[in-house]
Amino acid sequence: NSRGIDLSSPVSSGKLLAALDKKKNDKYDGSSMVAGVPVKSKADNLTSPQNPNMVVGITRDASEKDMLRALEIAGSAQPAWDALGGNARADIFEKMADLIEDHRETFIDLTCREAGKTLADGISEMREAADYCRYYALQAREKFGQPQILKGPTGESNQISLHGRGVFLCIAPWNFPLAIFLGQVVAALAAGNAVLAKPAGQTPLVAAEAVRLLIEAGVPKEVLHLIIAPGSTVGKVLVANPGTAGVALTGSTWTAKVINKTLAAKEGPLVPLIAETGGQNAMIVDSSALPEQVTDDVMTSAFSSAGQRCSALRVLFLQDSIAGKVIEMLGGALAERQVGDPAELATDVGPVIDEAALKELEAHAARMMKEGKLIARAELPKVYKNGHFFAPHIFEIPDLSILEDEVFGPILHVIRYAPKDLNKVLDQIRATGYGLTFGVHSRIEGRWLDLFADTRIGNTYVNRNMIGAVVGVQPFGGQGLSGTGPKAGGPHYLLRFATEKTLTINTAAIGGNTDLFSLEEG
Repeated sequence: NSRGIDLSSPVSSGKLLAALDKKKNDKYDGSSMVAGVPVKSKADNLTSPQNPNMVVGITRDASEKDMLRALEIAGSAQPAWDALGGNARADIFEKMADLIEDHRETFIDLTCREAGKTLADGISEMREAADYCRYYALQAREKFGQPQILKGPTGESNQISLHGRGVFLCIAPWNFPLAIFLGQVVAALAAGNAVLAKPAGQTPLVAAEAVRLLIEAGVPKEVLHLIIAPGSTVGKVLVANPGTAGVALTGSTWTAKVINKTLAAKEGPLVPLIAETGGQNAMIVDSSALPEQVTDDVMTSAFSSAGQRCSALRVLFLQDSIAGKVIEMLGGALAERQVGDPAELATDVGPVIDEAALKELEAHAARMMKEGKLIARAELPKVYKNGHFFAPHIFEIPDLSILEDEVFGPILHVIRYAPKDLNKVLDQIRATGYGLTFGVHSRIEGRWLDLFADTRIGNTYVNRNMIGAVVGVQPFGGQGLSGTGPKAGGPHYLLRFATEKTLTINTAAIGGNTDLFSLEEG
């Protein structure tokens, strides 16, 4: 398990705060890198979501020429990387996990100042990134370390080996700029692929730091390239290119559909799209649930990371007999949530990522004021009026159908239901087409088992919050409009990045000697 920091300990938190204070004026380089060398394009300043006047670093976009050069170099370097074998690659990723922990203050500083994450969220993300490295190293040893030998019915020996597909394009989001970025990249590399890594335009600095450490850990610079550019340019140059052997995306459903169409239409072989997209995530609470526990779990699920998680709770269904009491408790709990500077220990909710996200949330809140009923709104200190801060809201609405799309931020919608209408509730959830996360609060085992069986959702959480899936223990991913699978952080994820080869030998022709086929990797 990755090392963390106990923020409840004044000694531990004091050391972290002192280290971050020394870094508060540091500037980072988030330039695109081709074969480990930063590109030469114009530098743009990158500012912080909590303070538009705070310059965190600079970034440089890759040109079309840079992208094509990176693709060519990666394609030439991939066969040797694949031939290196799973065990040797695993050694590199285990070293990378150690390097992440050694540089944890840098990553916490970056996730805070570049992405607006609270200190607690930054620590969790740093740990998740290290967990991905160690878990995929384990999977690389198990699945790519040596061929699997199967005996045929008439004496044949069948050697099955897994290999990288070629060059993978990994497109990561801004909401987990370290953990999801590295989760995609390390998985693709572990399976024997070369990688062109495209972080979100809002968070290239943390991605660049991660790429530099991967190269330091032992990934050849010819195998891994950092591509920062607008999505439309990347789509035209790389997604549509016959040299791209696969795409891994965490992002919007709309983006996934565009990429899917582009991959289907391009020349060359058919290639996979591994997509994890959004969700209209719901929680159902019945009258047997414990209101205090429900309140805690709802607050965590809806408002952690300013509601900017794919798994965040968006719609809370409350049984009518307990709805009034729970709604009152939710309002009281929201009043205790502190919105502010994510670098301060007391902060519960930091800023949203940028001005576009802020305007979208403000527009949705204005619509809900007309179509729903405001239950509670957190206080937004005036000192933060210049940043991208949005006060968390809770609205009561009549029906799930009034929500057209996922609203990515700290807004919770509450719907009351009668026990006799539970099937109608399930129909509403199914009608969204999404299937990422689902929560149930009930002390009736049969209830949660039935709900689990009656929904088509990737991750169901019972009597707990709906966020924070643990790598290797809770594989994460959705169905329907929420993604293609396989689940990240699970035992099947690396297989989608791989291709499979089988060698069948008639051992009788050489005297039945199968020792010849216990081949070492490579």
